Amino acid sequence: MTLRFTGKVALITGAARNMGRAFAQALATEGCDIVIHYNSESSAQDAQVTAKQVEAAGSRALLVQGDLTSIDAVQKLFSEAKDAFGRVDIVINNAGKIIKRPFTDYSESDFDQLFNINTKAAFFVMQEAAKQIEDNGRIINLGTSLLGAFTGNYALYAGSKAPLEDFTRALAKEIGHRGVTVNTLCPGPIDTAFFHGEENAQTVAYLKAASVANRLGTIEDIVPLVTFIASTQSQWTTGQSLFVNGGFVTR
Repeated sequence: MTLRFTGKVALITGAARNMGRAFAQALATEGCDIVIHYNSESSAQDAQVTAKQVEAAGSRALLVQGDLTSIDAVQKLFSEAKDAFGRVDIVINNAGKIIKRPFTDYSESDFDQLFNINTKAAFFVMQEAAKQIEDNGRIINLGTSLLGAFTGNYALYAGSKAPLEDFTRALAKEIGHRGVTVNTLCPGPIDTAFFHGEENAQTVAYLKAASVANRLGTIEDIVPLVTFIASTQSQWTTGQSLFVNGGFVTR
């Protein structure tokens, strides 16, 4: 039986752990070879775990380290992917950073960190993807449901993710003639270490109560949408910001 992604190659940024690892594993299970990007030596061991999971699923894995706030590192990531596998069909722009603080407490360093990874790096990953991706490819950005929320303390995180909507619309329009789709998924609060690092028991309870099921989202809630958007069945879905959050916010 031919699997849904047999012969395809997916490049996933921030794939060492959390959602990035889950996306890698899900696509590998359906026949996709995976380029696993990780940021630094501190995440190298986790990235190796992701690679072992990909290989256990019967697919090939390539590990590439790089600080994507450098355009050179972005270009190197795609170059190594093409050298190893000869093609890139799916790009999941997943790497990101969150700092939660009151508006008046953010520092210049906080601003630079979040905009460098959430905005600058995401833009140049999309730009290089547009140059390198195969016809009928898929570019998937990870945004946030905070773009539709009325809440405080996330100004720089939500603000640095907000440009993805405009980047997505522009690139989807420019590259659509090649059959390439570009979309941004906007998850709500997801039960991961990434989320809990900035929250406490009170805020977790509040965010649970904001969903219709009185719970946080799970990685398993997000993976099916990612695999659908990455597939051939999603050809008519492009230029969209897709909110998936259990009713946390709607728009």
